[in-house]
Amino acid sequence: MSKIIVIGSGVIGLGCASYLTRFGHEVTLIDRVEPGRATSYGNAGGIANTFVAPLAMPGLMKKYIKYYLDPEGPVSFRWSHMPALLPFMYQFFRNCRPERVKECSEALAAFMPPAYEAWEPLFKDAGLMPLVRHNGGLWVYKDDATLDKDMPFWNSRRNAGLEFHRLNDDELRQSEPAVSRDWKAAVLEPDWHSVANPFDISAGLAKHLRERGANFVQAEVRGFEKGADGVSAVVTDKGNYSGDKILIAAGVWSKRMAAQLGSKVPLESQRGYHVTLPNAGLETRHLVVVGSAKVAISTLNIGVRIVGASAFPGVDAPADWSQAKMVLAWGKRVLPDLNTEGMTEWFGERPLTPDSIPVMGRSPHHKNVFYAFGHSHMGLTTGGITGRLMAQLMSDQQMPIDMNPYRIDRRY
Repeated sequence: MSKIIVIGSGVIGLGCASYLTRFGHEVTLIDRVEPGRATSYGNAGGIANTFVAPLAMPGLMKKYIKYYLDPEGPVSFRWSHMPALLPFMYQFFRNCRPERVKECSEALAAFMPPAYEAWEPLFKDAGLMPLVRHNGGLWVYKDDATLDKDMPFWNSRRNAGLEFHRLNDDELRQSEPAVSRDWKAAVLEPDWHSVANPFDISAGLAKHLRERGANFVQAEVRGFEKGADGVSAVVTDKGNYSGDKILIAAGVWSKRMAAQLGSKVPLESQRGYHVTLPNAGLETRHLVVVGSAKVAISTLNIGVRIVGASAFPGVDAPADWSQAKMVLAWGKRVLPDLNTEGMTEWFGERPLTPDSIPVMGRSPHHKNVFYAFGHSHMGLTTGGITGRLMAQLMSDQQMPIDMNPYRIDRRY
């Protein structure tokens, strides 16, 4: 048994800590906010285990320009951040080449399909199964021609052997009656799951971890003490915490910590916004995704939530609430009868790598330091499977997959 410090108590850190305790390790989690209150708080609640296509796809540069020029487009930039962003965007668009899309899709498909299977024992142990829904995901499109333009995205799923069903107008009406008749084509992904409230999942996992003896420290990480055998302690504003092994799972904030430990990683915040409508006046049967805008709509136990936007302002930049209004506008196009009374707005910093592949593995500089971050908008989906893989790796077990595609020092 090892004494392990996990930096980050979002859904990735919680998934890792849950499996590490299952493997018999003593775990301390350190985060500047309470568990699940940062990026993990405001997602749409989907466990989308078939989402194995990278964000960088052929033709995406043309789409991004179109999205940016559209006042209600899902992409926005902050010009003062552009000098820092340009190297990342260069690498991102290099990954739009077909051969790279194939390689990135294969890396994602190697670990994501058992995502729900990895969560299930953790949810059962924590008493969270009543929050889980087995209702699938539904992508809606204006018409067949619009869906046809998105076929490179769907072909990557087909090539990975994943199941989906194309629906016509009548089938869409039967599947999701609340959707406007302006939407006439859809794709159903039957293997998706969703949860009634993503924060309840994080809070439930944290509660169960405490019951199993895990220690939670609310503090800001300032740096690390290093010795001959690696990192000996994590330095915080509340004191130093020592451990046999250190796991950095702090989302977009992991970039700074990795740099302190000798690893430069191209990581940017792909900021997302949501609105939650507690008195929406309707419900959806599925997690609904607007294919042309990549906006997700889900019915939670606190109302209807609409999530979207790909904003690149730099981490911790001020909010641009026009992005939340854009998200709401797309939601009302799909569900025109939405009632916005009591609406709340939020944003979160999704950690994006140029190839959409998360960083999972051991530090090349410190043998007792490990990384698990960069899951972009797939944190809730991949928290369980990432946790299982990292617990196996940190317990010196034989790995079920090749971990080289996820190394921090890989070719991006």
